Amino acid sequence: MPADNNQDSAISFGPFRLFSKSRLLEKDGAQLHVGGRALDILIFLAERPGEVIDKRELVKRVWADVNVDDGSLRFHIAALRKALGDTGKSARYVVNVPGRGYCFVASLTQTVAAVQPSPVDVPLSHSLPPPLARVIGRDDVIEKISTGLSLHRFVTVVGPGGIGKTAVAVTVGHRRLAQFDGQIFFVDFGPVRKPELAAITIASTLGLAINAEDPVPALLTHLQAKSTLLIFDSCEHVLETLAPLVERLVREAPRLHVLATSRESFRSEGERIFRLFPLDCPPRRDDLAVAEILAYPAAQLFVERIAQSSGPFQLSAEEAPLVADICRRLDGIALAIELAAGRVNAYGIAGTASLLDSRFSLQWRGRRTAIPRHQTLSAALDWSYDLLPPSESAILRRLSVFVGPFTPEAAAAVASGDGLSASETMEAIDNLVTKSLIAPSGARALRYRLLDTTRTYALGKLNEIGEAKPIAQRHAEYIRDLFERAESETSSPLSDWLGTYGAELDNLRAALDWAFSPDGDAQLGIALTAVAVTLWVRLSLFAECRERARTALAALGDHASGDERVRMQLLAALGWSLMYGEGRAREARPILEATLELADRLDDQDFRLRALWGLCIDQFNNGAFGKARALADRFTEAAASSSDKTDLMLADRLMAVALHYLGDQNEARVRIDRVNASLHVLAERPKIFPLDLRISTQYFRARILWLQGFADQALTLAERNIHEGRANGHALTFCSVLGQAACPIAFLAGDYEAAERYGTELLEHTERHAIRLWSLWARAFNALVIARRTNIETGLPLLRDELNRAGDARFLPRFLPLLGELAACFGQANQVHHGFDTIESALARCNDRQERWYLPELLRIKGELMLKEAPHSQAAEACFDEAMDLAAQQGAGFWQLRCAISIAQFRIGRDQRTEALSILEKVCGAMTEGSDIADMRIARSLIAQLRT
Repeated sequence: MPADNNQDSAISFGPFRLFSKSRLLEKDGAQLHVGGRALDILIFLAERPGEVIDKRELVKRVWADVNVDDGSLRFHIAALRKALGDTGKSARYVVNVPGRGYCFVASLTQTVAAVQPSPVDVPLSHSLPPPLARVIGRDDVIEKISTGLSLHRFVTVVGPGGIGKTAVAVTVGHRRLAQFDGQIFFVDFGPVRKPELAAITIASTLGLAINAEDPVPALLTHLQAKSTLLIFDSCEHVLETLAPLVERLVREAPRLHVLATSRESFRSEGERIFRLFPLDCPPRRDDLAVAEILAYPAAQLFVERIAQSSGPFQLSAEEAPLVADICRRLDGIALAIELAAGRVNAYGIAGTASLLDSRFSLQWRGRRTAIPRHQTLSAALDWSYDLLPPSESAILRRLSVFVGPFTPEAAAAVASGDGLSASETMEAIDNLVTKSLIAPSGARALRYRLLDTTRTYALGKLNEIGEAKPIAQRHAEYIRDLFERAESETSSPLSDWLGTYGAELDNLRAALDWAFSPDGDAQLGIALTAVAVTLWVRLSLFAECRERARTALAALGDHASGDERVRMQLLAALGWSLMYGEGRAREARPILEATLELADRLDDQDFRLRALWGLCIDQFNNGAFGKARALADRFTEAAASSSDKTDLMLADRLMAVALHYLGDQNEARVRIDRVNASLHVLAERPKIFPLDLRISTQYFRARILWLQGFADQALTLAERNIHEGRANGHALTFCSVLGQAACPIAFLAGDYEAAERYGTELLEHTERHAIRLWSLWARAFNALVIARRTNIETGLPLLRDELNRAGDARFLPRFLPLLGELAACFGQANQVHHGFDTIESALARCNDRQERWYLPELLRIKGELMLKEAPHSQAAEACFDEAMDLAAQQGAGFWQLRCAISIAQFRIGRDQRTEALSILEKVCGAMTEGSDIADMRIARSLIAQLRT
């Protein structure tokens, strides 16, 4: 039977007790925290135990007018089951009835809880505003504050305007009505303009007619009589008077409790501060489903407010990422989210998102019944801004020039001056933090930030007063000086360096945008671009580096010979960004040649080596391997006179790559091993090299070891290289780790599962960091894995399409094996004529470009295609023999193994079993590693077959 309506009945099941009216779930007597939606679902299901509740009915009850898909319901059901420990293996509470809905199946007992009388039983003497239907995302907060009031008699909820302090305080008040016998009074100090009226305002709210000049004694007499909770709202502008008053009231009225809301704390004796943080927002991830986004309170609030203002609403998969972005950009501030949601009916979600950065958004109006300072964001911020002394309002305006977090050092450099010293600036910042207008950032080192809405407001004030240009100038000069210092600290670990300077990327962009604007300083922008190149390279932002360098070079023009050094730096940046970002960029070579000419004229050794390195890589990209080796020789000669030992290591690495592609694996191994042996003396990252030298050395060692036939060493090295590359954090380096070694080696080993895993990781990595060339390669490689591992009918067309999509990028060395495999797949699909077309084109490319490292495999594939047409083709045997001889000359044991298998299978077909066994035993006998790779297993199987 239902319990008396005046008391909250406890529904017991297993170790749990559910109090529906109090919205409280206990496990073994202790409160169990469950998300708001999940608790709503549990309460509804528990009200109708044993009954199958249709999904639509459940959604309508829990989400009211908001249309959500089944995924959202499943998500919260899963969260509920997890909280209950409902794994399906032992205790079962909530079950899914396929095609129908959900059912609460636990055995229930219902008892009347021994709780205080409900609010309807107590005198309604309180002055609380009406309770909100639901306070989204604050269940835990409300519970903690409510509990805190039992432990402490003076609690202040502190946070910026619009974050929801009042809503939380009012909700806590309604929950505690019974405990205070209805003696809860809400005192709104917002309309109070004179702080000295604080005591009279409290007395008036309590209904006391006090005629004395000092109302405090009468207040104390009244408050000492019975247990009372006073809720003081919006106290920040009356703290000077209210703080000592509250301290006295709490001290002399032992039955009094005070819950206050303010944008800064009282700093009074006995005060316990509860800082209210923004609502949790969906993270910046591309793969979040609608249900996952709606699991975050900020998104829930946004969608619910849309439904309230526009009628039933269902969030689509296309619009869900926009909602997540809106919530993040509004910093999870409840008022800002509600006001933005109110614009959706007029502008749509995409239109609302596009308007967020404008000051127009500060004027969006909310509920007509809201207090004036909560009707617009601008009004909420006006309220705080107008309370600031001149020094603090000036600092707030000046700090609005920063985009994202900033350090104390940066704040002092930019915001000081005009009568404000650095120490006064830092004191003002401390006060602004206290007043919730500046927030400490969550970084390891101390940083501050302005919430986006506060920054937009303060930036508007900066422009109104006419301070924008001088402050932007100071900001850009500070960023220039910062990155000049960064250039001298490149020896520090990459993660530490990026932790310090990578965080300034948005500030760098803002400074450059201003410098090259009509009101900016182009010369400052040119200097800033030149010193920022290292950051872009270390973040693998080659497209941004390219465009910024072009802008700076255009501003520099063709004059001013005194700027030759800056021109050289900018040309080098442009050439490298083209080379690494676009691969076969036709304009890269003349730009790098111009860099080399300037470096020679200025006798700048670092930039001479940078230019030679870039020209050599450019020749690799364009298939001129002979010219690339000649440039590697020039680099070695120039490095010999360098005082930096790492330059000679780079020379060996560059020559190892050239020799590898030219097909001399033995000499390439000598060079790469020499680099490897010297890595222990590498004290810092080479100045001229964009990748991590330690990691990049190992993935080329793995490639060379594999081709030489040392499969176990190559596989072990590639696996270790992956872990090092992930930990390193440099995006382009990790692309090469996966694309140059891990993916191709796993594929050649016949481990298609690992190849698929690495290929998927590479594609996701390239899309996350917008690295186009490796993305094209990853798509083609993944198609190849599908063709070989899963289905040739599916994979072959996909591989062909992805290679066509790659366009000129197909001529990069990394694409050559994919073209060879495409020809082999054509043969496997009995499209031999397409296979011949592909293989002849690849062979012509290799012969024209001296790209000999893959030539043995191409010849072998050609022979296999010939056998498709004529099983005993002498021409096929000639291809195999030529491939075997060439592989032996190159020191490529793995190609020899593959050739031996093809030759043996050919001779078995001609009943030449002795010759087949002889060549297999000879090649396999020379292989000391790789017993588990696919080709070695095939060879051993053939040997066993031939010996029987």
